[in-house]
Amino acid sequence: MIVFDLLCASGHRFEGWFGSAADFASQRERGLLGCPSCGSARVERVPSATRANLGAEPPKPVQPAQPAKTPDMEGKDPFAIAQMLYSRMLDELLTKTEDVGKEFPAEARKIFYRESPERAIRGQATQEEHDELVDEGIPVARFPVPPKDSLN
Repeated sequence: MIVFDLLCASGHRFEGWFGSAADFASQRERGLLGCPSCGSARVERVPSATRANLGAEPPKPVQPAQPAKTPDMEGKDPFAIAQMLYSRMLDELLTKTEDVGKEFPAEARKIFYRESPERAIRGQATQEEHDELVDEGIPVARFPVPPKDSLN
């Protein structure tokens, strides 16, 4: 496996693991790569830090400092924190994607095969429709989203 540092068109930096450089190029050409932050399929490799082993003695491990606790989280219930984080993630998902409803499988295919403009979408798909998209190599993810009328 090889790890590449990647950058999307929106400036989000992340890493991807590939079997080879050719594997990365093939996945990018087929539109299989996507930014985990915004979903953009316009992904480029960027320079990454390298390490050369020149036979020198490795540095002694430094004990990492304990991370500072966020003041507003200290003493709060972990379940409440998890709910807050889920709420933030859900808000990002709902505000940065287009709801295409039950047309999700058809629209995902159109975007993947470049018949529709590239954009982040969400919608409904049956388990069978989801499995067919995955079998075609179309990158999709399932997220439980409550119905619109139950959102605050």
